[in-house]
Amino acid sequence: MDTTEDFSPYRSDGKLYGFVCVVTGASAPVGQAIIEELAAHGAASIYACDKTADADLFSSLSSTLSTTYPNTKLIPYPFDITSEDATLLLIDEALAAFGRLDIWVCSASLLGPATIHDTTPDTLTQLIQAHSLAPFFALKWAPAAMGKLTTKKGSYPNAVEKRQRYGSIIVVGGGEGGGPGFVMAEYAALGVVKAGVGCLRGTGVRINFVKMGVLEGEDTKTPNGLERVGRPQEVARVAGFLASGFSSYVNGATLVVDGGASVMNPLITPI
Repeated sequence: MDTTEDFSPYRSDGKLYGFVCVVTGASAPVGQAIIEELAAHGAASIYACDKTADADLFSSLSSTLSTTYPNTKLIPYPFDITSEDATLLLIDEALAAFGRLDIWVCSASLLGPATIHDTTPDTLTQLIQAHSLAPFFALKWAPAAMGKLTTKKGSYPNAVEKRQRYGSIIVVGGGEGGGPGFVMAEYAALGVVKAGVGCLRGTGVRINFVKMGVLEGEDTKTPNGLERVGRPQEVARVAGFLASGFSSYVNGATLVVDGGASVMNPLITPI
């Protein structure tokens, strides 16, 4: 893809300068790390989506961003990831406020029961909805908004024209502690990514999956090649890469961020 200067990853003002972003699961450590990563590279606006999102929930993150990245606007946004109407409303509000949409990150942290015997049809349905409906709705509705071009620079900080269709949908999954229902839900989310490549042909929008391993605060004995657990920021950097023009030819891929655990233990991390 020949990107215009708008999307050059080598921009001196940031590889994501001017981007309008949506991050679901924003209250979890990985979600917050992704928000900070997007802001660090010049994002103009980030919708921090969570079912109970409000200013208090993101007070610490808002304080950090206002001090370190004052030109990035953080918008706490109450959001039901299983609602198609809520997805459409969020897209409409983003376009009305900023005239563009560039990045959509789907992150969910629901693990579910540890055993198959404790997994009921209802809990399995909840898991599949939590992990796959948000990517599905993003795939279905966000590309048209991401294809919207702007010929005038907006009046908000870090605003820039959008003269080329561009967008990135990033699905973040994995982690430690989930049972069989969680694994099934993860494969459903991965299926959205794989099916999405064909759906997005000709739109200028890419879709990829980030498979994270064990992170700080998770109790596990699963070994990896680095002999340590990961940090949310290490997952966030990969999401930042997928959001930017540095990954312009990466599409339908699964990027594994697990310190090598999936190589040493292929049966427990099949994705």
